[in-house]
Amino acid sequence: MPKPNFLLWSCLLIATIAGAADRRPPNFVFILADDLGTPPVAAYGNSFYRTPHLDGLARDGLRFTDAYAACPVCSPTRAALMTGQYPARTRVTDFIPGAPYPYARLKQPEWQKFLPLSATTLAEALAARGYATALIGKWHLAKGYFPPESVAEGPDRQGFGESFITHKPKKTDDPEQDPHGVEAITTRALDFLARHRERPFFLYLPHNSIHAPIIAPRALVAKHRARPGADRPENNPVIAAMMEVLDDSIGRVLGKLDALGLRENTLVIFYGDNGGLLADAAQFPFRGGKAQLHEGGIRVPLIVRWPGTIAAGRVSAAPVTTVDFFPTLLELADASPPPGVVLDGVSLAGHLRGAPPPPRDAIFWHYPHYHSAGDGGPAGAVRAGEWKLVEYYEHTLTQTGRAPELYNLRADPAESRNLASAEPARVAELRAKLTRFRQSTNAQMPALNPAFDPARAKQSGPKSAD
Repeated sequence: MPKPNFLLWSCLLIATIAGAADRRPPNFVFILADDLGTPPVAAYGNSFYRTPHLDGLARDGLRFTDAYAACPVCSPTRAALMTGQYPARTRVTDFIPGAPYPYARLKQPEWQKFLPLSATTLAEALAARGYATALIGKWHLAKGYFPPESVAEGPDRQGFGESFITHKPKKTDDPEQDPHGVEAITTRALDFLARHRERPFFLYLPHNSIHAPIIAPRALVAKHRARPGADRPENNPVIAAMMEVLDDSIGRVLGKLDALGLRENTLVIFYGDNGGLLADAAQFPFRGGKAQLHEGGIRVPLIVRWPGTIAAGRVSAAPVTTVDFFPTLLELADASPPPGVVLDGVSLAGHLRGAPPPPRDAIFWHYPHYHSAGDGGPAGAVRAGEWKLVEYYEHTLTQTGRAPELYNLRADPAESRNLASAEPARVAELRAKLTRFRQSTNAQMPALNPAFDPARAKQSGPKSAD
């Protein structure tokens, strides 16, 4: 049964759709890579990784140098993409279902472990505008990771007319048998494009690559292992093989758009859900990795192509983040924002067309959790202009652990020089911004843990899909 507010909103959109019937809005193909920071995309400067189709996408379109994921782990970023709201507001603040740390210094909040059906999603907004919608790939916004537990909050309940869900492989899976589902995703994507060429569509392709376990066809791994630079900490031959498979998939999707005559009216977006896992490869030139709020955990690739509208070869240093996609795609589709819903992002539509970036005060992160790949415990962060502050909640609540860290990202994108002691006024200003942000989003904070045990603080309970 349709959601009550969605049904009313759909009716209100009829006049808008009728008024725009003489022109077809653009198609959207949104490709999301899993655990992918900027290093494995050659267009961002690392020549070890070979991604010719992504590099071509960048040459033909717009590459963002300062794009961010809404969270350093996956489910919150995916919820932010679907809702246009920060994880602090949706309360989907960790990967679902997360992992308990019963003896840590702080007790993690009782957060939202699925995307509620009451949330208005980007897919619903575009479906109401007349778009055909499909999710093919990873969802990870239901209570359960696998069916039947995952069905109740599946993408078919959240505005996607078609869906095919894939999952990350097991370590024991055969690397020759499409372990990350790239071929399965691609085949279905090509079929969707062929069937919906005559109407506007939103095709969401969230891949499982390059999420661990990192496995790929043996011949491809051997090829990259034999290449110069394979021994460097930021260059992983297995990831290089995985990127080759993923890049080939993207090339096939782009080729299909060309073959169907859809190139000029299709906005293609390539994006990452969080930074790469440090255990697999260093995130050079950035510090940190997945589950951390340093740049290596949250700065991701973002490449956007729309021939004839986005000038080829552009590069933008505008700081942008996940919540910006919702208002951007709605504006480009001439669709009305959902009534009564707060959108935390800003529309990039004008900037895509060549205008300056929209004004924004700051970008925020809130991650009140511990993670096996984390560093420093629960934390928040803010970037305002060239300045970035990381606040560690153990220090905020108990005056232990790491004190706030301040970086000038223009001068020091590697976050190698903590300027907090030299800039106390700026630290206070940015901490105040973070505090106001948490208040405005009603963010959940961790609390003192009465069961804290220093000897067992890093001991985690059962861990599920991440």
